[in-house]
Amino acid sequence: MIRHYLRTTAVVLVAAVSVTGCNRGEKANRSGPTLALVVKTLNNAFFIEMEKGAKAAADSLGIQLVVQAPEREIDVEKQMEIVENLIERKVDVLLLVPSGSREIVPAIVKANAAKIPVVIVDTRVDAAALKSANARIATFIGSDNVDGGRIAGEFVAQKLGGKGKVAVLEGIPGHETGDSRLRGFRSAIAKYPGLTIVASQTANWERDQAFNVAQNILQSHPDIQAIFACNDVMALGAVEAIAAAGRTKDIAVVGFDAQDDARTAIRQGRMAATIAQNPHEMGSLAVISASKLLRNETIPAVQPVPIDLVK
Repeated sequence: MIRHYLRTTAVVLVAAVSVTGCNRGEKANRSGPTLALVVKTLNNAFFIEMEKGAKAAADSLGIQLVVQAPEREIDVEKQMEIVENLIERKVDVLLLVPSGSREIVPAIVKANAAKIPVVIVDTRVDAAALKSANARIATFIGSDNVDGGRIAGEFVAQKLGGKGKVAVLEGIPGHETGDSRLRGFRSAIAKYPGLTIVASQTANWERDQAFNVAQNILQSHPDIQAIFACNDVMALGAVEAIAAAGRTKDIAVVGFDAQDDARTAIRQGRMAATIAQNPHEMGSLAVISASKLLRNETIPAVQPVPIDLVK
């Protein structure tokens, strides 16, 4: 009987932890409206910082906030499932960071039908897909990823003196954030005839994949002088691969997001630069915007968050 009781207690405790982990920031005893922030993953410092900003704003406004995410950033289907469950739950406003710019549109249609306002954060929804589905969003909050990629490209060009071979670690193909950063970077590099992008491969936003892809690139193109990664997680994977090859001083790595680990790597001379966004502000502004929507106030269709180069 004692063993059975202990096993039962353990199961209950595990279940309680699981529920808490899926609803970070939720306070069950708080009355009033409920906002749901759905990000791509909570295994990435960028989205953890966004959660902090959203939670701080929600606490200051006395609003209940639920934060959920798939385990992996590339798990579009899981994110869709999470969003649809929240719609069924009848949350008051959805704050979404889409894992898939087109894939998220059917969920937005369902939110519209349920009269739940949708605030899009960080990653834009595909405009054509949105229009085709006659779907509506209340606002977009985020940085200009094309411009961020352009700034990264200009930095690489200046760093190499306008001449050299460059490799790129892409995000998930077809996803707006990575595609926009890539587009901006390539547009900047194209202005310098002496610069060549010799390899451009996806690492799906993940550090381990970036390490392996970077290793393969180093073997295939041992004369590269710079790597641009479309986020800091992949940049840090590339940094590890370059260090393993003993070439830290030879190859400039530029990332995107200005995470703490990337800033540390820059200070230590293992990374050259990163593009700074402000996920904390994005999260805060998303909650503030949602609060205004609940009061039937007008908010801008686009709310830009500044970016900068950190080197």
